[in-house]
Amino acid sequence: MRFALSDDQVSFRDAVRDLLAKECTPAVVRTAWAPPPDQLDRGVWQSLDAMGVVGLLVPEADGGMGLDETFLVPLLEECGRAALPHPIVETAMVAAPLLGADSGMVAVCWSDRWAPYAMVADQILVRAGNQLWLVPAEQAGRAGLTTVDRSRAAAELWWNPAEDPHGQLVTDDPATVALAFDRGALGTAAVLVGLGQAMLDITVGYVTQRQQFGVPIGTFQAVKHHLADAALALEFARPAVWRAAWSLAHDEPTRGRDVSMAKAMASDAAELVGRRALQCHGAIGYTVEADLHLFMKRAWALARAWGDSAHHTDRVASALEANRR
Repeated sequence: MRFALSDDQVSFRDAVRDLLAKECTPAVVRTAWAPPPDQLDRGVWQSLDAMGVVGLLVPEADGGMGLDETFLVPLLEECGRAALPHPIVETAMVAAPLLGADSGMVAVCWSDRWAPYAMVADQILVRAGNQLWLVPAEQAGRAGLTTVDRSRAAAELWWNPAEDPHGQLVTDDPATVALAFDRGALGTAAVLVGLGQAMLDITVGYVTQRQQFGVPIGTFQAVKHHLADAALALEFARPAVWRAAWSLAHDEPTRGRDVSMAKAMASDAAELVGRRALQCHGAIGYTVEADLHLFMKRAWALARAWGDSAHHTDRVASALEANRR
């Protein structure tokens, strides 16, 4: 089966890419790192919302676009490529299908009492066992956390559904909760592929300009091999992400396996690209002045979000073993 994008999907993706190139430059991402952590410029978010990206999975009758994950995943890849400092996966992929198109900016606390973007979100979707609760952000008891990627504005939460009347039960259906997890993992995988592509593009541009011994360092065999390995990892991860999007959109019985394969491959690919990019940049790559760190630190964080590579590899192995019985 061929999982390549249709003409409509390519057109939508290119429109989002153009928008992000204009409105989500590295300078915009850098401002999200600066204090205060509870304020975030929502200009680009509002533009994406106006294009229908945020409510893409919401049915048309409820104010959305009524499309599926095969349309949204390429757009999330572009959000990763721009290092968008907003909770696009948490809102568009996880919360909007449950809450509708007018849910605002939503953070997700899936485990461990902390949530990325909780300091800037309007609402927080909190998982408590097999239940999902929606809590107004100002009622959640937030304390800002310093993390490797400060543009994610993470916070520790103090909220218990048994003790706080402000929460609203969204669902207690285990199947719906499992679907929300798969959507979060797949959306994060798509963002990781975009981050990897951005790091590769930045590095190719750098080694083309940086000279040593009178020639660009990109002409050196070792540098070519590093970048070829990085490009190869992304080329293998991207179709796995698209395949998982198709499985989600069509409720395939292999959905969990396909999502985990995508997340494991995307996590490994993004981390590999980051290592190769850092090595090719040399000492400048370790500095905050280099744009590379905006993408690399996001990749470090997301590689471990919604289950790390080891978790999802085990999930794939379990699915394959079950099929053999």
